[in-house]
Amino acid sequence: MRQVPKWNPINVCPYHLQEAGATPVQEVAYGLATACAVLDAVRESGQVEADDFPEVVGRISFFVDAGTRFVEEACKMRAFTEMWGRICADRYGVSDEKLRRFRYGMQVNSLGLTEAQPENNVQRIVLEMLGVTLSKRARARAVQLPCWNEALGLPTPWDQQWALRMQQVLAFETDLLEYGDIFDGSKVIEAKTAEIVGAADAELQWVLDGGGSFAMIDQIKARLVQSHAERVRRIESGEHRVVGVNCFTETEPSPLTGGASGIESILVVDAAAEQEQLEHLASWKGGRDAAALERALDRLATDAAGVANLVPATMDVVRAGGTVGEWAGVLRGVFGEYRAPTGVGGVAAPLGDDLAGVRDWVRENVGDGPPIRLLVGKPGLDGHSNGAEQIAVAARDVGMEVVYQGIRLTPAQIAAAARDEDVDVVGLSILSGSHLDLVPETTRLLRAEGVSAPVVVGGIIPEADRQVLTDAGVARVYTPKDYRLARIVREIGELALRHRGEGHGVDA
Repeated sequence: MRQVPKWNPINVCPYHLQEAGATPVQEVAYGLATACAVLDAVRESGQVEADDFPEVVGRISFFVDAGTRFVEEACKMRAFTEMWGRICADRYGVSDEKLRRFRYGMQVNSLGLTEAQPENNVQRIVLEMLGVTLSKRARARAVQLPCWNEALGLPTPWDQQWALRMQQVLAFETDLLEYGDIFDGSKVIEAKTAEIVGAADAELQWVLDGGGSFAMIDQIKARLVQSHAERVRRIESGEHRVVGVNCFTETEPSPLTGGASGIESILVVDAAAEQEQLEHLASWKGGRDAAALERALDRLATDAAGVANLVPATMDVVRAGGTVGEWAGVLRGVFGEYRAPTGVGGVAAPLGDDLAGVRDWVRENVGDGPPIRLLVGKPGLDGHSNGAEQIAVAARDVGMEVVYQGIRLTPAQIAAAARDEDVDVVGLSILSGSHLDLVPETTRLLRAEGVSAPVVVGGIIPEADRQVLTDAGVARVYTPKDYRLARIVREIGELALRHRGEGHGVDA
């Protein structure tokens, strides 16, 4: 606040809540609850004088999501603005209106981007952008748009330029910025905003009464997985329509996807880039003063074990040439490594006819034998856990035993879990684009551990990579177009029983 007066020390991120399945009400409530938890902790630390605390409150910024229901999204942002202003005044005593502003940037929803008919994602992105720009009183201060083909693979620079041009047309060709808030006085907008505020107030109070976001994280995560499970099953049943996916599926060939493989429409990373970066890193480390770096890392560890501000010690590490990995390694050594809750245990979403049919099929074919055991693994740094969670929930609901330990596991950890749990199938979920590295390595380690269970993979996987994964021993590959959970878990069950029938597994 004093040394870096224009720096926002934290960006509270409700964006990830919607990507994890949050309803608009949950996104508002849990986002604000997180901001309250952070500010409460700062206030209770005693490191900030009471007279300075309003300035700390004014530094909180947010990063928000937006979906295609743009009237509801505009009202959600007005609800965010109204409730944050009230929290700042009532909870933290902030009288300066400028410091009570709800300052946020946004990226529109990636969860709703489709692999099927991906050209439809263009209009989805534009509609979502309007939801956070039409209302001046609740307008985003920064807009970040995904690309139309992110459900296919990594976008090219041209795709990224297209997303940028959407913003520029809105800002420089339209008259949107020439007027005040065009929604002021709208009875529809006022009523919907009031509805969201009322429901979000109740949800926020539930979190606060439970001790706040930090204490309630398990319960919050469970509600998010529940909401997403209900959404996914509405899509599968056809109740929630997604154009090109479960309705209006007929289509002409698309010139955008560049033929059957679609390889021309995504970015293919140069295989030599990784080696180049590794060589650069080795060169960087070789030129450092090792003694100075050791002193800096020792200071960081000492300060982290106490109550000192970690920025000065961090800057010493930077000046000594330390890497982010080395810095984080020291902090892990002091604080340990956080393992987030999975939220899948208490979810109870409606089965629907298709999943109920799979449940009956599992009961009939497993009989008196042990239940099918599925390991769901999330290797690498990919934090998008939605797909893995919904497969875990669906598999459990049809009668399988599911082992799911959460995100950011190493291939070695997954292989060890598969060995220890004696599973029938291993499912890997990867949405980071690193499937060609992580899947073969995980499969290799599984076999080295004596695990013969078939491996299935789901994620953002270009068609051209499917054969590579098959050659690495993968039995099934699923991508975003495979939205029918019933079919996926049925195929997992068939693989498991076939594997048992070949003399493997718990009933061999």
